[in-house]
Amino acid sequence: MIYLIGSPPRCGKTTLAKKMSKKSSIPWISCDTLDSISKAYIPKAEWEKKYPYSFLRRKSGTRNNDEFYSKYSTSKITSALKMEAKAVCKAIEVMIACEVDNRNDYIIEGYHIVPGFAQNMINKYGRKNVKAIFLTKFDENKFARDVHKSTTPNDWLIVLTKKEETFVKVGKMVADYSRYFEKEAKKYTLPTFNMDYNFNKEIDYAIKSLLS
Repeated sequence: MIYLIGSPPRCGKTTLAKKMSKKSSIPWISCDTLDSISKAYIPKAEWEKKYPYSFLRRKSGTRNNDEFYSKYSTSKITSALKMEAKAVCKAIEVMIACEVDNRNDYIIEGYHIVPGFAQNMINKYGRKNVKAIFLTKFDENKFARDVHKSTTPNDWLIVLTKKEETFVKVGKMVADYSRYFEKEAKKYTLPTFNMDYNFNKEIDYAIKSLLS
């Protein structure tokens, strides 16, 4: 079985994948890894079209989140993330095809996994081989407060952000993107979990839903 976990950034995908992997002994991979591999074979001159989020990061000339989120609107960033997700979907599908063919169980998580793509994979490989869930967050102010609770080593958001208002901007982007995920998931009747409150319980519910 291939377990797909999708959501905007910072909604708990990696936490869910790690806990589920430990509980079930099923290996997991982040789509960020597949994104990096995919970009390695594409000339940087083509990044603006195929990998717009990476291009904007590179174009901004800084890794600083304060400057990045001041320069670009949340809608611009969300649009770039959606476009980059499309570019990586082929690499994700190749991995799914290989693991299904080899009858391996695998957990794949990333913002690149959107409901439409997940449904295509379910249609192509069957519900006996692919399951998908999605995580969301809508409270941008709570998001900004909770960032400081992170225990992730070298957390990119904390390390590269100095201004508190930037955390709220990132939270707004996550909330906007979450509305897209929620709408699309409902369209395909795929389960979603709101991670704003009772985070640990929702993680457990999500694992139960995937493994049931």
